[in-house]
Amino acid sequence: MTLRVERDKGTGVALVTLDRERKHNAIDLATAAELSAVWRELRHEEDVRAVVLTGAGTAAFCTGIDRSAEVPQPASPYSADDPLIAIGPKACDLWKPVIAAVNGMACGGAFYLLGESEFIVSSETATYFDPHTTYGMVSAYEAVYMAQRMPFGEAARMSLMGTAERLSARRAYEIGLVSELAAPEELLPAALRAARTLAGFPTEAVQGTVRALWSAKQAALQQALAQAPALIALGNLPPERQAELFTGRRQTPEPRVR
Repeated sequence: MTLRVERDKGTGVALVTLDRERKHNAIDLATAAELSAVWRELRHEEDVRAVVLTGAGTAAFCTGIDRSAEVPQPASPYSADDPLIAIGPKACDLWKPVIAAVNGMACGGAFYLLGESEFIVSSETATYFDPHTTYGMVSAYEAVYMAQRMPFGEAARMSLMGTAERLSARRAYEIGLVSELAAPEELLPAALRAARTLAGFPTEAVQGTVRALWSAKQAALQQALAQAPALIALGNLPPERQAELFTGRRQTPEPRVR
């Protein structure tokens, strides 16, 4: 198993941990399937009324898709299989509140998860960035999710600057992407404290509020995401060229943290 789920029936909180620390909690196909399954299971568990999502270790919350994952694609140019399309709670019809506890790096496909969380509690040492353009890939789904959560200029800068820059936790807090900063050792206690509060309120009211909040943005979000496959097909370099750029990443300068 690449996902660890701990349920506390006394508080009504589930802690979901991406458990691939040696891979910086990158998501392979097995992890993607486990995430989808867990979100769908939690819809039926009345003892779970709020969720905290985090990554194992301190180096990374999640670094997106595992580069070693092989995703067969249909022959039709009108179809594409995205292994991350259903890893978020909202994509799996879960309307219980999900709080992301971000430790270390959060980048690329991590934004599928952050984009569908209610709010983010961040370690003071966390960083946020989107490497797609550096490696010849279109940031489509990730950019759309972040444009929903950040000022447009900040989302555009992060999506376009690739690995050249990283957004510090402090800056992420200043622009509203992050709702609370915590020392690394206080990250989980802070996120769990908020989740326990939500789990203690009447669940119908909490879930109804979650649904209302998402209804305010869902139409625009779905319309934007619908364009993503075509933009990726048009703009992505061939996989072998992407691999060359990724292999040479160690020769690039250290990223600027702002």
